Amino acid sequence: MKNLCDEMPNGYSESIRQGLAAVRCFGGRMSFETGTKEERIARLKQEIEMSDAIVIGAGAGLSASAGLTYSGERFERYFFDFAKKYGIHDIYTGGFYPFPDAETRWAWWARHIYFNRYIEPPRPVYRKLLTLVKDKDYFAITTNVDHQFLRAGFDQKRLFCTQGDYGLFQTVDGRNGKTYDNEKWVIKAMAAQGFVKDADGVFRVPEDGKITMRIPAELIPKCPDDGADLTMNLRADDSFAEDAGWHRASAAYSDFLRRHENLRVLYFELGVGGNTPVIVKYPFWQMTLANKNAVYACVNYGEAFCPGEIADRSICIDGDIGEVLELL
Repeated sequence: MKNLCDEMPNGYSESIRQGLAAVRCFGGRMSFETGTKEERIARLKQEIEMSDAIVIGAGAGLSASAGLTYSGERFERYFFDFAKKYGIHDIYTGGFYPFPDAETRWAWWARHIYFNRYIEPPRPVYRKLLTLVKDKDYFAITTNVDHQFLRAGFDQKRLFCTQGDYGLFQTVDGRNGKTYDNEKWVIKAMAAQGFVKDADGVFRVPEDGKITMRIPAELIPKCPDDGADLTMNLRADDSFAEDAGWHRASAAYSDFLRRHENLRVLYFELGVGGNTPVIVKYPFWQMTLANKNAVYACVNYGEAFCPGEIADRSICIDGDIGEVLELL
């Protein structure tokens, strides 16, 4: 398997190279919104309709617009006990907390996974996006690990989740290059903490608020192949397991870009911030510059901009993604 993967095109590495090239290529002059919002919405709608292909690049802002926020009401509703005992303030930082034992750590992760991977988001933003592009030749690359594209109905063969998946475990060292589906384990671990399912089959905190922050020791997940310790399949260091599915998606992304590189392509960036711009944002800039037929569109709340070198072929819209998609 390793030799086969080595022979496949690697869209991830190619994106990194494009991103690094963009750092060297573009100057410091950035362009922001030009024209009225109505004009920009109309232009984006036209580009979606007229494009030969659409490459969607999604970051955390897209899931935030869908209501999958990591702080505030959602955190307080499902993690209130962890917040009180350990002083944790949001779901993201809780993932790095040094819990005292494995039973507590995995209780946290069961909730972390379930409420971001296995439930419908509060707002149908991903489904609105699918409605816009479902009849187009599209591909989506994302740094999000909540797999909401798949839940919304996007074609898995047109998805590349570069940084992992909340729905997968891997061994701690990742050496076997394999991942393991965790949904059945999550359901057991949620029930073991005292969560109860409502009429829609969704886990909720019981009315008496009595839940535990530990799971039984026998529920601590182990590798089904050799009994080794498991961890999340999330890219944090060089132990991240790029399994066969990851390599297929990476190759499919590379192939999609190659087949459309000189056509009328819309590079449609949604909610990509400054944490990992070299994976999506910078490569989109670079590919737009290289293809005179391409257009770059950025929809982001507070971070909608582009290099001056491609400003005449860019559409920057500062606003909530869900609201913009509704207007489209």
